[in-house]
Amino acid sequence: MRFYAHHGCFDQERTIGTHFRVDMEFSVDTSRAEVSDNIGDTVSYLDVYHVVKQEMAVPSNLLEHVARRVGERVKSEFDAIGSVRVKVYKMNPPLGGQMDSVSVELTL
Repeated sequence: MRFYAHHGCFDQERTIGTHFRVDMEFSVDTSRAEVSDNIGDTVSYLDVYHVVKQEMAVPSNLLEHVARRVGERVKSEFDAIGSVRVKVYKMNPPLGGQMDSVSVELTL
């Protein structure tokens, strides 16, 4: 998932914003959906995306905080989800040199 957001410790990052990427994996029992072919029997990726999008819109200083908020919110919104792995990337971080991204990964 890709977002434009305003996370960072520096005023410029929080004012101007930058691009972020969020990778997520979660465990869920899909056995009913495997048989029924009904989206109501599993967790909708679209619904998860909307929750992540809402959390990415709330500014934080640290990627660690963003990842924790995203993971906890997804787990709380979807009872069927057991564990969740969230990796948040800040693209082109302002570190004074060439770097594609920095990232933080959490498993909850």
